[in-house]
Parts: sequence; C-alpha cells; structure tokens
Amino acid sequence: MNIPHTLAAFGPLGTPELIIIAILVLVLFGAKKLPTFARSLGKSMGEFKKAKDEFERELHQAQDEAERPKIQQPQEKRQPVANVEDA
Repeated sequence: MNIPHTLAAFGPLGTPELIIIAILVLVLFGAKKLPTFARSLGKSMGEFKKAKDEFERELHQAQDEAERPKIQQPQEKRQPVANVEDA
C-alpha cells in the first residue's frame, strides 16, 4: 500500500486513540449537540451506503448488458394455415 510518510508514522487507530478522539468531540461539540451530530452522521452514512449500492448495481447491470450477446431473431412472414375442415 502506498501511504504518505507523514501518515505512516501514526499507524492504525487503536482504542486509546479512539477514546481521545471521542473526548475531543465531546469537548468541542458539547453534550447537547452530540446526539444531533451522531444522528446527522448516521443519516449521511446511510445516504452514502445507498449511493454506493446504486452505483455498484448500475456497474453490474452495464457489465451484464455488455457481456450479453445481441442476437436479433429474423422476422418470419407466416401465412395462415388453412383449416382441414375448410378444404
């Protein structure tokens, strides 16, 4: 993976780092704004997931259409068949 040198020094986020980030968010936004912030974050994540799923579905549909052979059946002109009782 090609990670910039400044980010490679930090490494993956662990539990202590996540706790520090949570405390900073609590201090910055306050306890009263935190539920609305979490709600809006959840809604935006849901919209992002919906858009991602729709994009993937369109990609698969386009791939299926490209792989499907397009064979057109020749149009046959059919004559009505005379009934045996008419003859």
